Amino acid sequence: MQKMKRTYFDWAATTPPFPEIKDIIAQAPFGNPSSRHREGKEARQELETARRRCAAVLGVRPEQLIFTSGGTESNASVLQSLIVRNGTAAHSAAGLLYGAAEHPSVRENAEILKRLNIPCLPILPERDGTVSLEAVLNTLEQARERNISVRMLALMAVNNETGAVTDLSAITQAVRKLPGPAIHIHADLVQTIGKVPFSIKDSGVDSAAISAHKLGGPRGIGLLYLKRPIPLLTRGGEQEWALRPGTENVAGALALAYCLEWLAAKDALEAHYEQAARRMERLISELHQLGGCTLIPQDREPRDRRFSPYILQAAFPGIPGEVMVRSLDDSGIAISTGSACSTGKTERPVLKAMGIDADTAFCAVRFSQGWNTTDEDIETLLGALKTIRNSL
Repeated sequence: MQKMKRTYFDWAATTPPFPEIKDIIAQAPFGNPSSRHREGKEARQELETARRRCAAVLGVRPEQLIFTSGGTESNASVLQSLIVRNGTAAHSAAGLLYGAAEHPSVRENAEILKRLNIPCLPILPERDGTVSLEAVLNTLEQARERNISVRMLALMAVNNETGAVTDLSAITQAVRKLPGPAIHIHADLVQTIGKVPFSIKDSGVDSAAISAHKLGGPRGIGLLYLKRPIPLLTRGGEQEWALRPGTENVAGALALAYCLEWLAAKDALEAHYEQAARRMERLISELHQLGGCTLIPQDREPRDRRFSPYILQAAFPGIPGEVMVRSLDDSGIAISTGSACSTGKTERPVLKAMGIDADTAFCAVRFSQGWNTTDEDIETLLGALKTIRNSL
């Protein structure tokens, strides 16, 4: 088993690191960026250099970027800021709207807010998994009828389980025109940046989450974009403008900057996107011919702009998802049933929110590719699926 050639189709969970990352981390200054001696100043200089490099790629100002431990912390920090904002009883009705098909770092933090008497209303996705402007406006109207003053809207641009793409720019523009208190719009961009064309600045969002290990970088480093400072909950130091206390991860920041420059630059992103779209077109076309396979959603086309070409959800009726994962793993192929952050849970909240029946969801798996995926990898996957489908 150790000598078996492996084929990786779980890029949405984490990506193989760039070979250069090891050297970048090894060569990073070890000093504490908050220290006043030479080692500390060298570390501070490299940290700020990394911040400027990230900002240049993302098209934002360096002071709008906060280094965090990853997408989960970035999402949680923004949602938990509502606890600070709702510090008095007079503002207890200020609430949150969030996508019902969001990542657990949003859904589960919404549950915490509910227990603290902060109103949180889920926005149901369409059957294809996208969140429509109509659904957002309808949920806002429901909030008004319940005398809830919505202060935050949290949506992901690309769904981590289905690849569904939500038009955040259109939603943001429409919400900005509504009367009443301003609504903070937060975007989960973990499956977007470096993969799907997206402009933080043009989208108009107020905050966004990015994770390095979904970009060929190390675990434990990410970014929180804040258009303007907001009162975050965590305290304990003055690092990152006192918004994210704790000794900064200089090595991780340098590694993240490298990954963004390599993947998120316009030319590289467009080239990788087209290659991924071509491979996904073949995979979907072959699955249509395979038989015994149900795409989620069923109307997904081989070339479909509603979805990221990097992620595909499909079910094989009669074969539980976990059985398919284990069978492919035995064949040297890595896939998953969904979000790695939900491993161990039998329910599939994202598919349930989309209206997918329980039997189909039970048999659903996720295929996710990356910039190093090859045509041969697609061929290997299809061959293994045909063998497993026929035998089981």
